[in-house]
Amino acid sequence: MAEDGSVPAGGLTGRRVLLTRSPDRAGAMAAALAGAGAEPLLLPLIDFERTPDAEGLAAALTRLRGGEYAWLVVSSITTVRALKDYSAGQGLRLVDLVPEGVKIATIGPSSRRAVEAEGLRVDLAPDGSQSAEGLLEAWAPSDDGGAAGSDGAGATRVLLPQSDLAAPTLAEGLDALGWDVDAVTAYRTVDYPADPQRRLTAGLALGAEPAGAVVLAPDEARAQLAAGRLDAVVAASPSAARRIHETLRPLEGTSLIAIGQPTAEELRSLGLPVGATAARPTPEGIVDAVIHALSQQHRKENP
Repeated sequence: MAEDGSVPAGGLTGRRVLLTRSPDRAGAMAAALAGAGAEPLLLPLIDFERTPDAEGLAAALTRLRGGEYAWLVVSSITTVRALKDYSAGQGLRLVDLVPEGVKIATIGPSSRRAVEAEGLRVDLAPDGSQSAEGLLEAWAPSDDGGAAGSDGAGATRVLLPQSDLAAPTLAEGLDALGWDVDAVTAYRTVDYPADPQRRLTAGLALGAEPAGAVVLAPDEARAQLAAGRLDAVVAASPSAARRIHETLRPLEGTSLIAIGQPTAEELRSLGLPVGATAARPTPEGIVDAVIHALSQQHRKENP
């Protein structure tokens, strides 16, 4: 990295980096890697479907429209897509789900940009650690009058739509702060590819250009790894980490890059070494982490 923290052009020249995402979700990340000189390749491992508990989600979002919540927590871009998918099925826009007075919290900059692109205001996002823990550090207890959103019955209620595999960190943390949390399953994380009839396909106002990178099948990715032709593999989530462990091991000689501490912890729990953890869950932050990991690896191999 340059002294100012920016990624130098060509900083990854000649390096081949595997992103474990589908083309429609890897565009920005692949473009950032290519801009730094790398050759990005894709191996889709996880996908997303509408929740099997459609009635539970519909009931929660009806309560949201009725102003029964003080806060809506949007923890990922996929949450935005799931809420848009529901809205479209009801003939609504996403902005129609959130009445005036309901505050919105996000975890990372990507989810914040996605929410704001839909015409909604984000009231709270962590400045430091962009994670569930970081959001909890920034969140006020429910008895802090300045944090309680709208007045009335919904003053301490929080709606937390999330993946069926979401860790309980946010729900338990908000509960400990005195908030009344409704954690509902908004979408289901599945092995790629999802059922075409259930796959989340709602487009985002933010836009997501499909990645032009080569897409590998699992056996092709394993062959590339065995031949030493992949320099780094990026894991975007704990569920992706588990699929990497199931699909790609052994991974000797290849740097594993984690997006966020929960993903890094999951990789380590599976016995996989983490070359670097992206400090920021942004394309630029991921490129920084890849450069750091590969430079550290180079120093070890060339003392």
